[in-house]
Amino acid sequence: ATTHLLSNIHIPPSLLHKHLKAYFTEKQVSKKCKEFINTMYILPSESKRLFLVPILAVMAIQFLFVRTVSSVNMTNTYLHHKCFVDQGKYEPGSKYEENLNFIIEPIPVTSESFERGTKMEMIGEGPDLISFTLQCRGDISGPRCRSCYATALSALHRRCPGYKGRMIWYDQCILEISTIDSLDKIDYYNNLCVSNAKKMMAHYYSNSDWLDLIHNLTTKAIRHGNSKGMYYAAGETRLGMDNIYAMVQCSFYLSSKDCEKCLRHNIKHYQECCFNRQGARVLGKSCSFRYEFYPFLLEKSRPKYLKI
Repeated sequence: ATTHLLSNIHIPPSLLHKHLKAYFTEKQVSKKCKEFINTMYILPSESKRLFLVPILAVMAIQFLFVRTVSSVNMTNTYLHHKCFVDQGKYEPGSKYEENLNFIIEPIPVTSESFERGTKMEMIGEGPDLISFTLQCRGDISGPRCRSCYATALSALHRRCPGYKGRMIWYDQCILEISTIDSLDKIDYYNNLCVSNAKKMMAHYYSNSDWLDLIHNLTTKAIRHGNSKGMYYAAGETRLGMDNIYAMVQCSFYLSSKDCEKCLRHNIKHYQECCFNRQGARVLGKSCSFRYEFYPFLLEKSRPKYLKI
């Protein structure tokens, strides 16, 4: 209701500036507020100026929320971890530990793996085999990918001490160390689903809205891939007065056919978690997808969204 009302009145610049200063510093009264002023109509009476005060308060809160979301998107939040107890533990000074130290030794910031945003390597054999997989989010590469890797590796040592198999999920990357050779195979078991606690309004949106976007992005990703050697696409579509944003991603070692198979399986398998939610994500080593009602990728590295 506030949005409809504000679209039919004009807020004098001096009044807008005065009330915004009550909520923000001088620097926070941004260019977007000036653009907002220029799109409004003429306010005919002084009485409506007084009526604007609570409206401006609401607008200020909304503006602060947008800034907060943008700030959160720049962070690398810990989501979950799993210690693979069935793979056992290794002894200090063992061949396994020697292989582990070799495979996780400091990787240069300029490493091609970080620029590509993904790294998969295997070393050893039998009980000493180590499969190492790092998968950074599609818009994360270079120093940010390396930073996420360092954080994830340190957390794995702390959360799963001595375990041969372990996996950890962060907002910007996934890291798995395992004794199982999973090259060229879809991992259906180690996926994490996180969803918004709020449900969609049934009369306003439906699951088909975000599903259509996910399916279109899947088609785009498997047809074109990208220069980093992975299947990745991000996009948005208009829903009423809102936008819905989404991304899909598959690991570089999958074929295009398996990429599509993995995504469609996870959409179906995690219906209870994702359906009718105001945002959800399924994150896995083999494939991931996410949709939100706000842009969640890094602004500077975000590719042009697919418009539908």
